[in-house]
Amino acid sequence: MRNGEKGFTLIELLVVMAIIATLMTLVAPRYFQQTERAKEVVLKHNLNTLRLSIDQFRRDNADSPTRLEDMVERGYLRQLPLDPITDKNNSWVTKQDEHGQIIDVHSGSEKKSLDGSAYASW
Repeated sequence: MRNGEKGFTLIELLVVMAIIATLMTLVAPRYFQQTERAKEVVLKHNLNTLRLSIDQFRRDNADSPTRLEDMVERGYLRQLPLDPITDKNNSWVTKQDEHGQIIDVHSGSEKKSLDGSAYASW
């Protein structure tokens, strides 16, 4: 500051902005990776819940459900859980046996996880 003027010079502002930009390049990638990791944790939990519900349905009824909605209608789930990768609850992909009964469920996403495996193979 010169002659008692108040405020910052252009150089001072540019230096501060450069420091902030440098810090953001360090922080931003970690932030986005953490959000992806959180989605993967939720996906694993939701898949576990669905698979446990299918097993309970099978034990109680001596048959597996033919649709995921059957488990909601019969009270094994309050509602179908959300697939956090696709942000939908109707994108689940079911694996069925020769009688059309559900034996497993996977995410409907075609994306890859942080470890490089496909979400559809979880």
